[in-house]
Amino acid sequence: MRLSAALRHLGLAMMLTTLAACNIAQGTADIIARDQARGVVNDVVAERFPGIDATPVTDCVIDNASAQEILIVAGAAVTGVTEQTSRTVSGILQRPDTVLCISRNALVSLEAFA
Repeated sequence: MRLSAALRHLGLAMMLTTLAACNIAQGTADIIARDQARGVVNDVVAERFPGIDATPVTDCVIDNASAQEILIVAGAAVTGVTEQTSRTVSGILQRPDTVLCISRNALVSLEAFA
């Protein structure tokens, strides 16, 4: 009976280890996709709004994008920016939470000049 309990505990420990490894791999994939998407969004924002610091706007877009949108935009790092990429970024830019984020970041940026 003790061997059976030990095997159950070992099986549980192996499952938890596997789940932890999956979470780490998923987290790494998410970071890579976000980084690639960040580069694409930064280019799109810089093209649409020349002369501004695109970084704070890009951060707001990435923070307000869904996982699917991140993947769509990140794909443009390989395939190039398409009409779908521009529409996706434009849609995220128009969301109230994104607009609010951008306005907050713009105020912080302006404070540096004060």
